[in-house]
Amino acid sequence: MVTLTPPRQRRLTVQVQTIGPDTTALRSLDWDRDRFDIEFGLQNGTTYNSFLIKGDQIALVDTSHEKFHDLYFQHLEGLIDLTQIDYLVISHTEPDHSGLVRAFLEQHPEVTIVGSKVAIQFLENLVHRPFKRQLVKSGDTLDLGYGHRLEFVSAPNLHWPDTIFTYDHGTGILFTCDAFGMHYCSDALFDEDVAAIEADFRYYYDCLMGPNARSVLSALKRMADLGPLSAIATGHGPLLQHHLPLWLESYRTWSEANTQSETTVAVFYVAGYGDSDRQAQAIAHGLTKTGVAVEMVDLKTADLHELQDIAGRAAGLVLGTFPMSGPVADQARTALSTILAAVHPKQGFGVFEAGGSDDEAVYPLANRLSDVGLTAAFPPLRRPHTDTEALYQTCEEAGTDLGQWVTRDRTIRQMKSLDSELDKALGRLSGGLYIITARKGDRSSAMLASWVAQASFKPLGITIAVAKDRAIEALMQVGDGFVLNVLEEGNTQTLMKHFLKRFAPGADRFEGIATQPSQVGAPILMDALAYLECEVVSRMECSDHWLVYSVVKHGRVAKADGLTAVHHRKVGNHY
Repeated sequence: MVTLTPPRQRRLTVQVQTIGPDTTALRSLDWDRDRFDIEFGLQNGTTYNSFLIKGDQIALVDTSHEKFHDLYFQHLEGLIDLTQIDYLVISHTEPDHSGLVRAFLEQHPEVTIVGSKVAIQFLENLVHRPFKRQLVKSGDTLDLGYGHRLEFVSAPNLHWPDTIFTYDHGTGILFTCDAFGMHYCSDALFDEDVAAIEADFRYYYDCLMGPNARSVLSALKRMADLGPLSAIATGHGPLLQHHLPLWLESYRTWSEANTQSETTVAVFYVAGYGDSDRQAQAIAHGLTKTGVAVEMVDLKTADLHELQDIAGRAAGLVLGTFPMSGPVADQARTALSTILAAVHPKQGFGVFEAGGSDDEAVYPLANRLSDVGLTAAFPPLRRPHTDTEALYQTCEEAGTDLGQWVTRDRTIRQMKSLDSELDKALGRLSGGLYIITARKGDRSSAMLASWVAQASFKPLGITIAVAKDRAIEALMQVGDGFVLNVLEEGNTQTLMKHFLKRFAPGADRFEGIATQPSQVGAPILMDALAYLECEVVSRMECSDHWLVYSVVKHGRVAKADGLTAVHHRKVGNHY
């Protein structure tokens, strides 16, 4: 008789708490979620936040993930009869926020759904039934009574093209859905403990908001005209109230830095088609790691003059496939013709398959860009039949490859910019030779490293400087495990030759290399002199690198008399 292991029970709870006059938060706490779109590893779960505002009329801002169906409606109906809700405000239509809209309409078909024009269009394809609707844009208001006058702010690309913010003039609370959020699950309703959440706040920004930095700055400008803020009610994580200046200034500073690059790459996609949104976002995240500015452009809604301008001035472009038939196909073909007429041979490009039901073929699309003289920075990305974490890692790596291609001249200039004597003196700082390996789920990566140092005794800790554009950086977030493999003097050629070569996006970096599993899940290299199994504790931003501090969990020496290989450099302004 075979005994099957029962499936793991995921812990789901709902927190209901008053956050202002006549305003209640319903937070769906997903304690064990460990992956979210392109944010590959979640260490602290996540939440899906919904809000109920009561005036003479009543509004519900967002719903929850479909997995919370029973729990969510149980708690919502404990607060109010659903039929008394007049408006359902849809901040944006991603399923983690709108996953229960169809179920809500089944119970209360007379509710009026409020959203942007694009959100209503997306919603029609989600619920497959008629519904009352009210389209809103920046400056539009909805008066619920008792001082609760809602003002709407268009915030496209934060992080979907249909996003709106909602500001309640009666309480000063701004409902922002994904913006200013974080994937962090705890019983803490607000942001009292900055140290506990700041790493998740930054990681979330880098993954989702950084590629849309221009849109972030536009939203911040519109927010300044609303009135005093008492709190930011986010769609994920704790609400922001106690440290608002810190969070707002962080978004402003990071976004200004991301838009100051002299190099721009345009990412063209069809919002809501197949997996186009998530893959475009992952590629954009990879691009921002190289210090380029990114412009996300939805081919369904873009103005042709805007397309022509962006395509002509960008150093590179990425294009997602689009449907072969229907009105969207006609719009996308017209947009593509405009793009092709504006590009020039000095640009690099990449294409990806969106995975819709009626995709244009990805290789002919790539050939059309090659035919007008553009250079492919990465091979066309084919989408597998099922979602995997490796898919988004491949997209991110592809974006990084394109970013490195379009900034190659800038990189060479920077390498030559330091004073020669200073450059030579800095190069005299030597270090050991190591290979860092990491694996999480079906994602893995490795890199050669020399900027490694012991940092503490209790606990045993080390620091590693990791360049922001290294693929492995995404697997070295707080809580992640990795292995530091120490190379042996006189026995480095095989491993260095393998790990110094350039890998195609998504390639298996361990193919042909002898490994064994470690307790932290990352591969141990069998030919290494020694290894240390580590867990990331904190990260400090250092311009173009992250300084990663980790505690050492386990370690072993393969050769007791072996010596560590040493890396001597002639110059110190690049490697």
